[in-house]
Amino acid sequence: MNWFENAVFYHIYPIGYFGCPRVNDPNAETSHAVLRLIDDIPRIKSLGCNAVYFGPVFESVAHGYDTVDYTKIDRRLGTNEDFAKVCQALHENGLRVVLDGVFNHVGRDFGAFKDVREHKLGSAKKDWFHVREGNSCYNDGFYYEGWEGHYELVKLNLYNPEVKQYLKDCITGWKKEFGIDGLRLDVAYCLDLNFLKELHGHCKWLADDFFLLGETLHGDYNKWMNPEMLDSVTNYECYKGLFSSFNDMNMFEIAHSINRQFGSENWCLYRGKHLYTFVDNHDVTRIATMLKTKEHLPLIYTLMFMMPGIPAVYYGSEYGIEGDKRGGGDDALRPEFNAEKMKSEGILDLSAHIKALAEIQKNHPAAAWGDYKQVQLTNRQYAFSRSADGETLLTVINCDSAPFTFNLNMGGEKENLLTGEKTELGGLTLPAFTSAVFMV
Repeated sequence: MNWFENAVFYHIYPIGYFGCPRVNDPNAETSHAVLRLIDDIPRIKSLGCNAVYFGPVFESVAHGYDTVDYTKIDRRLGTNEDFAKVCQALHENGLRVVLDGVFNHVGRDFGAFKDVREHKLGSAKKDWFHVREGNSCYNDGFYYEGWEGHYELVKLNLYNPEVKQYLKDCITGWKKEFGIDGLRLDVAYCLDLNFLKELHGHCKWLADDFFLLGETLHGDYNKWMNPEMLDSVTNYECYKGLFSSFNDMNMFEIAHSINRQFGSENWCLYRGKHLYTFVDNHDVTRIATMLKTKEHLPLIYTLMFMMPGIPAVYYGSEYGIEGDKRGGGDDALRPEFNAEKMKSEGILDLSAHIKALAEIQKNHPAAAWGDYKQVQLTNRQYAFSRSADGETLLTVINCDSAPFTFNLNMGGEKENLLTGEKTELGGLTLPAFTSAVFMV
């Protein structure tokens, strides 16, 4: 079994988490803000998390996805030595480290592109990018491709052997300097598939258990997630189904998606695979804002953790903090981390609930890699089981505002792993807005 198959991720967007300026001043002194994370390790461990996924950490112009230097930690965060200390402390505490691999595009101040800006089509680096005659919106005197119309993000030419070797050399450097355990590939759905195969070979050469996660949105995830490419992808299909099922009081929606992906039928797409599951992240409105009924917050985490996948918690959401992308843009999703402030302003402190779920995920094979079977489903109630290595876990959710008695075709007194209380499964009645997990 690979370490990531029963991992619980804590997702940090570093520029926000440490309250960094949103624009990088190249003349500013180097900060050492990232060292503060060492003091936060006990809190992250107390949530039950055993892996940390860092958003962009390398020198950039603004938000981190406009890389300037893949070999240097962003001065707003600290030095390479600072980040190495953080990674060492995480590893000493049993937490794995995954970095954002932003390989589709770079910032306009990236060294090779600065050479193109200076020498135009005569630059020796022009083939690192998709450059041709014409002009850009920056009046560069040549045209180049940007990422999805964002020309501050210059698209790399991943067909160029020099570019591919450069990126592989950078990854090798990160492994040696920081001891990273994996990469999350930004906009993996844009990356050349042959490049992904080469990347897979290189990273698995660095370490057999090197984790490769790809950011994908829709489509057949097997295109990217297979033995030759990525170990996992972001499960955006179920992200939407998770919150809209609660908001519409229609649990059939998420049940359909989970069964389509992981059910027992021959046509199910990802049975036995481990997709990366989440209810919010640095790009989407916080789940505490998305949910119409705030009492559903613990329930959506129960469902997210107990469905097949690799669960992730986005920093601050363990306190039920709000953040609306529709009104405040990305900055509203990426605040400075302050535990006391977030506890006081959040909808609900979910820390204990998340810890209980995380311990199930880490310690029960059925939660980490079990199969999936639907047991009972209504608009407002959902029960399913997962089995592996001789054990079966039953997850039961009542999202209604009234108690509900389930017909599970099961009996016996069983312990609710979320609370430690014992309950008779025959005629099980769950109170309003309640979830439970039993080993049956």
